[in-house]
Amino acid sequence: MARTTTPHEDPPLYWRIATELLGELRDGTVPPGERLPGERKLAEHFGVSRETVRQALQVLRRDGVVATDRRGSHAALPATPVEAPSTLAFPVGAAAAGPDAADRARVTWETPPPEHAEALGLAPHRPTLMHRYESGRRTAVTSFSAVALAEVEELARYRGRADGSASAQLRRAYDWMRKAGLTLHHRDSITPLANTPSVRVTRRVHDQYARPLEITDLVLDARQEALVYEFTLPADGSTAARRNPPGPAPR
Repeated sequence: MARTTTPHEDPPLYWRIATELLGELRDGTVPPGERLPGERKLAEHFGVSRETVRQALQVLRRDGVVATDRRGSHAALPATPVEAPSTLAFPVGAAAAGPDAADRARVTWETPPPEHAEALGLAPHRPTLMHRYESGRRTAVTSFSAVALAEVEELARYRGRADGSASAQLRRAYDWMRKAGLTLHHRDSITPLANTPSVRVTRRVHDQYARPLEITDLVLDARQEALVYEFTLPADGSTAARRNPPGPAPR
């Protein structure tokens, strides 16, 4: 995205917005192939007019960073390889990303459930960033801690646009945490829900200093689905997958 300027000449506003948006695309805030928020939402996010956003998108289209079709604009950068891929999917129980994925996700800024607030060490009624995920019969609700928002730049960016209206998968949330220097430790617990065929999977993630980072509650129908846990054996580095259905085998 090269541009020639004369000494002491400030780049136009639309160019600065294009540069900021390019940074968000490169760090995975908007994953490759995922649709961008509309012009109005982008204008609110960057605090500029829709015309400025329109010009910035034109710059990125010209450079092949953004593509537009009848469904809108989407990120066209190739996926960035992760040096040490995490075996954890975000959120727990998330389906693999794909062109036909029917999952939906939103972020909000609100008061978390009391059990989430307690697990994250948040004061009662203190709002935080929350992520809501749906895929088929699966629903997952995640609350992030103050530590995660303070130390993970990519998550903190969502506070200003967490009104629940824009899609936000956050599939790279764990990669962002690791990039910020956090070592992730997690504990998953599975409990049946009384008088229903469903189970709840609760994941708690903390860092190397035992500080809580996030908590997720996943609810799924045990008659229809199973969970797959993947882990690495430290002795020889080989990877194995364990199928751990929380009820009868899926039909």
